Amino acid sequence: MYSLYFVCYVLCRVDNPAAKILIDISKTQDEQCGDGTTGVVVLAAELLRNAEELVDRQRVHPQIIVQGYRLALAAARSELARIAFDNGKDSEKFREDLLSIARTTLSSKLLNQEKEHFAQLAVDAILRLKGKSLDYIQLIKKAGGSLKDSYLAEGFILEKRIGVGMPKSITNCKVMVANTPMDTDKIKIYGAKVKVDSLEAVEKIEFAEKQKMRQKVEKICAHGCNVFINRQLIYNYPEQIFKDNNVVAIEHSDFDGTERLAAVLGADIVSTFDNPGETVLGTCAEIKEILIGEDRVIQFSGCAQNEACSIVLRGASSHVLEEADRSL
Repeated sequence: MYSLYFVCYVLCRVDNPAAKILIDISKTQDEQCGDGTTGVVVLAAELLRNAEELVDRQRVHPQIIVQGYRLALAAARSELARIAFDNGKDSEKFREDLLSIARTTLSSKLLNQEKEHFAQLAVDAILRLKGKSLDYIQLIKKAGGSLKDSYLAEGFILEKRIGVGMPKSITNCKVMVANTPMDTDKIKIYGAKVKVDSLEAVEKIEFAEKQKMRQKVEKICAHGCNVFINRQLIYNYPEQIFKDNNVVAIEHSDFDGTERLAAVLGADIVSTFDNPGETVLGTCAEIKEILIGEDRVIQFSGCAQNEACSIVLRGASSHVLEEADRSL
């Protein structure tokens, strides 16, 4: 796609209206469809070339040329409507139509050598959605192996690890997704100076901070969750309290991952814990740590929104993975 922009700049001056049209067409095509940038630029360039010939050599007025293009547009739309077909009611034919679209799209990409495999991955993921948001499809890039080792995994994968000393597999999960600081067991007093006359006074301050944290963790546990996922860090003391209450703690989940995870689990992202009855917990059948390549990640299976899935991309280098991600 970017090579097309470069060609437009080279062939035409940047202030040339034709160059700007070709660049804008290519950008719009990529944003709206994600494919077909080469075709749309070639088509537009040919239309411009013919228009230039009509204006310069045959002295045809531009308004007449524009009128002719509009007539051609109407004829093209009419023909497309005539030859269009819909196999939506036949699942086998509908799937084959989707596979044909995917193969055609992937033919011009880096994935061309494995287009059959990736076409299957793309169609399987789309059909799982049953019309829901594409946000439920997650792409994970892990270096190692080859492109054909890429696969579709049910549910959601979070690129984090379960807390130390906690079970690595949990079933019948009730999950609280939160965005709250869990580090007040450390003394942090901003804009003030505290003077003490003994170590016992420091100990009292630390004890008070720990009590505040204990109360907060107990409020969280009172919601009835057995898994707690926080967007921010969870320090050692609250993690120990969670473990004592048989709650699995997962810390520092990334921003986009947390938003998508909450949607997949059907949970709210919580920041206050005083009203357990108003908090919506997420549910899933199983949470477990799995190994992808050399990295351990957490897989959520049997989620409340069971249409969710993850496509794990494998490849020999980061460049290959980035291009596979863009292509898919």
